[in-house]
Amino acid sequence: MRLMRKILLLCCLLGLGSLLPAQTLTIKNERTLEPIEYATIIGQNGRLTAVTDLFGKADITIFQDAEDILIRCLGYESLVLNYTEMDTADFNILLKPTQLSLNEIVVSATRWQESSINVPSKIISISPEEITLQNPQTAADLLGISGNVFIQKSQQGGGSPMIRGFATNRLIYTVDGVRMNNAIFRGGNLQNVINLNPFTAENVEVLFGPASVTYGSDAIGGVMSFQTLTPQFTETETPLITGKAIARYSSANNEQTGHFDINIGGQKWAFVTSLSAWDYDHLRQGNKGPEDYIKDYFVQRQNEQDVIITQSDPLLQIPSAYSQMNLMQKVRFQPNQYLDFQYGFHFSTTSPYGRYDRHNRMRNGAPRHSEWNYGSQQWLMNNLNVYYTKETNVFDRMTLRVAQQSFEESRISRSFNDTERRTQVEQVDAYSINLDLVKPLSSKNTIFYGIEYVLNEVESIGTLTDISDNTSQVGAARYPFATWQSMAAYLNHEWKVNNALILQTGLRYNQFMLDADFSNNLDFFPLPFTTANINNGAFTGSVGGVYRPTETWAVKANIGSAFRAPNVDDIGKVFDSEPGAVVVPNPALDAEYAYNFDLGFVKVFNDIIKVDVTGYYTILENALVRRNFQLNGQDSLLYEGIPSRVQAIQNAAQASVYGVQLGLEVKLPNGFSLISDLSYQVGEEELEDGSTSASRHAAPMFGITRLNYQKDELQLQFYANYQAAQPHEDLAVSEQSKREIYALDENGNTFAPAWYTLNLKASYALSEIFSLTTGIENITDQRYRPYSSGISGAGRNFILSVTARF
Repeated sequence: MRLMRKILLLCCLLGLGSLLPAQTLTIKNERTLEPIEYATIIGQNGRLTAVTDLFGKADITIFQDAEDILIRCLGYESLVLNYTEMDTADFNILLKPTQLSLNEIVVSATRWQESSINVPSKIISISPEEITLQNPQTAADLLGISGNVFIQKSQQGGGSPMIRGFATNRLIYTVDGVRMNNAIFRGGNLQNVINLNPFTAENVEVLFGPASVTYGSDAIGGVMSFQTLTPQFTETETPLITGKAIARYSSANNEQTGHFDINIGGQKWAFVTSLSAWDYDHLRQGNKGPEDYIKDYFVQRQNEQDVIITQSDPLLQIPSAYSQMNLMQKVRFQPNQYLDFQYGFHFSTTSPYGRYDRHNRMRNGAPRHSEWNYGSQQWLMNNLNVYYTKETNVFDRMTLRVAQQSFEESRISRSFNDTERRTQVEQVDAYSINLDLVKPLSSKNTIFYGIEYVLNEVESIGTLTDISDNTSQVGAARYPFATWQSMAAYLNHEWKVNNALILQTGLRYNQFMLDADFSNNLDFFPLPFTTANINNGAFTGSVGGVYRPTETWAVKANIGSAFRAPNVDDIGKVFDSEPGAVVVPNPALDAEYAYNFDLGFVKVFNDIIKVDVTGYYTILENALVRRNFQLNGQDSLLYEGIPSRVQAIQNAAQASVYGVQLGLEVKLPNGFSLISDLSYQVGEEELEDGSTSASRHAAPMFGITRLNYQKDELQLQFYANYQAAQPHEDLAVSEQSKREIYALDENGNTFAPAWYTLNLKASYALSEIFSLTTGIENITDQRYRPYSSGISGAGRNFILSVTARF
């Protein structure tokens, strides 16, 4: 009977215990307020343990009687609390990142928040603090401050990222998880990234290497992920009203910039409104450097004649002035703890601006062009993201993204002393829907899967205008009328083998379709076809792992494939690629494929030095490249009055890129630290005759080294940007003839000289409201031109920025 009473008593206690509410602890990053996964909670000398889940949450009911509770996680300072202190903090604990962290929360790898240490691919994040200190003028400059992304510019109003020897339509841009790439992203340099607003960047990530399993076509060299400001709710009954206003001036181009954003948050509704405006005058280049970069004239129309005007300041790069305006409105509604609706409206527009490298071209001793400008570049996006987080049989987390985008760009050109102006306008309407799901199958296995549909509609119009009497007629369009579609499904699996080893595998199938109608150009180009159709599929996959034997070092390896489906720019473009050559449509195209291997390691020594090294090798097969072609049996035609060799995009080559990315962080005494990033890459591509050439988008070695100092409200950074030389014989064959871009060596051959800039930035918080950021870029006033760029970088540049936060 005694035994029976004890059993009954135990059952009653267990029954009462089951009625007690479970207590959940939430652990977040102190800086970003993002949840921390895999944080370990330890009590009673290790007898009690718990681990946070994907949402940074853990059940700590069993810790109620524990006095000293240790919370620790790789990359964060450990914290010891008792249960009462946790209760006082409302069971929301913030962990402070260590200066030399191996661990960051990223979304670009799987489209979900995940610890970077669990991802086999190399990923970097650019923090809001670094963006504020550096004061990048454009989103392209923002990417450049990472030291891992090379930025090419053909004009001031531009910026074309190069990553691991790939660029343009072999890279992916995403905004709030929505694919920005469209069907006319070209193989030449792209300027679309400037549509994005650096002031509204909440988080920026770059994933290096193939990512087609998650992102589909174009994700060969990497993914650039931009997360914009998220509306924030109030935690009280009083509305949360926060925001900032920024005014900035830069001397090298007389920049005058203003920005304002405001967050109004209730308990279920929140709103963010942002408005930014930039105005840039012509960019002044440095005083010390190659004379070949100086163009001391510009063309002006006077009395119905084109006149060459000699500049009073030969260092001004005319024409390069432009202006821009961005507007963003976001609305967030959270009806309950499971659902989160986020709507975003983005709009960006620029003024027309000159393509500076084309204004440098000469013909018969005179400028080839009187006009070569891009018209207003516009981008509009409406997107709705729906987040649902509740455990079901199919998923624990679900995101539905529906987006509509409109793109408009145009080209305006006129030859010197010619009265005929050619204008080409391109418009793309893009629609996309993504469904992404996460389901933990066990404590060690998680699957990430989803489906995607993308539709692009392309319209292109050409106009010829006689400027002498302002009469117009239909001209050749750049593209056919076309639709491009993509349908896909993908699956990623993450297996936590043990505490030291994580494996990830992925697979994606993509069906892509293109329908083009060339009737709008048949009067100008007698093509042997009127329509073109593509309907093909692509499989891609990846296998990778992370081995982390201790909390201070990790080894990463990844093997992956990627593809790029031919788009409207590949199949249907008509344009002048270089003097004496014209590219014509080619409907017989298939996808190109990339195969990549990454191996990297990261090690922290004594919490003082962090070393990060990644090597990679990528092979591109069936590559879409420009080759000589025949049109109706003819290998040349008359284009803009010039006999031109006929060329077309073809699946006609193999290319390879290999390289290494090096990172070093050193924590020094008294608030000092040293950070250095270096990228070295070598690319080769097969030529038409079977020989090889350097790849156009494999930049010379480049990097950034920074010396930081921080104390209280003051932050200082002295840093150097640099690039190695690229001699003539190491330039891509397609680049060697571009005398308007490159300097000339002692033999009169083109080459890209080495260069460096020394820079100083400072930020000081004057009060809780006002802060001041200032700096001097290119202190020694170097005249330099980043590799493959058509315009020189800024000379000595003084920056002053004032921020008011409320």
